[in-house]
Formats: sequence, C-alpha cells, structure tokens
Amino acid sequence: MKRVWRCTVLVMCLVVWVVPGMTAAPEARKVVIDTDPGTDDAMAILLALNSPELEVKALTVVAGNVVVEQGLENALKLVSLAGRCDVLVAKGASHPLVQKLVTAEFFHGANGLGNVELPAPACQADASFAPDLIIKLIHQYPHEITLVPVGPLTNIALALRKDPSIVPLVKEVVLMGGAIAGGNATAAAEANIYNDPEAARAVFEAGWPLTMVGLNVTEKTLLTRADLSRLAGTRGRQNDFAVGVLSFMVELASKLGGDGTPMHDPLAVGAVIDRSLITTQDMRVEVETRGEFTRGETVASRHNSSDRRVLRGERYVIDGVEKVHPNVHVAVESDSKRFIDLFISRLGGK
Repeated sequence: MKRVWRCTVLVMCLVVWVVPGMTAAPEARKVVIDTDPGTDDAMAILLALNSPELEVKALTVVAGNVVVEQGLENALKLVSLAGRCDVLVAKGASHPLVQKLVTAEFFHGANGLGNVELPAPACQADASFAPDLIIKLIHQYPHEITLVPVGPLTNIALALRKDPSIVPLVKEVVLMGGAIAGGNATAAAEANIYNDPEAARAVFEAGWPLTMVGLNVTEKTLLTRADLSRLAGTRGRQNDFAVGVLSFMVELASKLGGDGTPMHDPLAVGAVIDRSLITTQDMRVEVETRGEFTRGETVASRHNSSDRRVLRGERYVIDGVEKVHPNVHVAVESDSKRFIDLFISRLGGK
C-alpha cells in the first residue's frame, strides 16, 4: 500500500491508505420513476428506494392503473412508508393525449395497492406539474438521469413536446411496456402502451437510448407462493406491506390460471439496478396507433429488415431487402430466479 496525503487550504491533512488495485464503489444512478401506482408499481418503487445502486430523485405520477389523484396519494404513502421524504413526488397528466382514460382497479384493488391500507402520508407533494419536473431534473443533471417509466407514457410525451432538447441530455430510458408479440390489455397490446399509444409513439421515436422491458420477459418473471412465503418469514413495515400487496397479486394470478404473479414493473427497475438481469436484442420498434385490432401494439422488427418491393406491370416483385435502423434495446430474456432473489433480499426485514 502507498500513503497519500490530502490537505485542505487550512493545512489540515488526512492520511488516506490506498490499496493497489482497489476501485471506488460506483456512484448511484440518478433515476426518475414515472408511475401509476398500482400494485406492481408499488413493488417497483420500494425496490428502487431500497437499492443503493439507485438515487431516486423523483416519482412522477400519471393516470393509468388508477386516477391520478389516487396515484399521487399512493406515491406519497410509499415514500412515507420508506422514510424517504427527500424524494420529490409530483402529479402529472390526468388523462391520455387523445383517448379516454382506462383504469384497472380490477387488477390492482380499489385503492390501487391491493386493498392494503397505509397511514396518511407524512411526505408532501411537490407543486410542480410532473412533466415540468422531469424537464427540470434532466437539465439540472445533464447526461445523468435515467427515466424509468412504468405506466402510460403521457408524462414523458408531454415533457418531450414542451422541451425536445431533453432528448440528448437523458442518460437512458428503461420502460416497462410493450411486447414482441401479443398483449395483455388486448390480443395485440400491452396495457401501458395501449393506455396512451400516441404518447408511446412519441417516446419510441424520440431518438434517445431506450430499453423496452416487455411482457415477453415480465410474464416469465414470476413471484410464486413459495417466494411469498420467504418474504413473509421476515418482518418490517415495508416488508409486511409488500407481503400484503403480493398476496393480493398472487391470489389474483392464481384465479386467472397463473403459477405466480408477473413482476412487470419491478423487473424494469431491476434492469436499471443490474443490467445483467436481462438480455436484450436491438430492434426497430414501431407503435401502432390506428389499427382496429392492433392499436397500441409494439411492432418489433426482429431482423431489422423488410422486403424491398418494386412495381413491375400489374404486380410487385421483391428484389431484395431494406435494412431498418434499430431504435430500442428489447429485453428478450430475464434471469428470473436471480431477480426474485434480489427483490426479496432488498425488501426482507425492511
């Protein structure tokens, strides 16, 4: 080891021992979670707040699983539960850009939190409109903010519309939404994208680094009754709340024929904590906004090419292929067991 002297202007010196080969711990990643809490949103938020790899700067609330007023209350209760009033919480869009709002209390309980009640929040909401807060934080921390949208993309689209200059200033966008094939809100569309396809289209076409954590991986990342029992074996305020919410989720999944509850939103947060939890493939992804049966579908070009057709007489002839430029890192695999272990370890005993 070698000894390094560090002195202040007051000539007060500290001795720092430096071990050869030692590296400093990586700095926590600054994140803004855009959310419509929501049972799985709540689990994602608590995972983020209990992960030292992340510095949660704000929760921005959008209407989706519940109306925006209920979502704001839920977000404030969650940061209060975690003792994190330092996290800014702001209310955003109350409805999608074009269509009417669709809420999902059937899947999330009357209060959005699996009917598990929390005390009145001790934390206060920020007065900013959520899209304005997103813009402010991106400019305050250029090239440092990772946006983690886990609800409809209305707030992100509104921020883009108001200030397109944020695109090159964002470190990355990691969203829960979409799918390579098939949906859960309709046969074709995943719920977050379906709830505001116009907003999703703007976000997918913005040109920033974008990772899509969709149904093709989240529906294979299941928290089972056995996993729930592991978490129930420890106690704590956050731990016990999570057990209550997850019990609601697992029971509902069982009634619908599932072996466990998909960890949709938590997996997106997990991918920000540890990218190796997912495997991605670069693809061109377009959002369908007009189809009668396919509105809200994320149409992924797995080969990033399409047939080139030329008109010859009364027919078209394929004379080659045209390459398309990928715009999304699409999650195609997840390490389900390792993620569930991470989730339980972060909330266990909290």
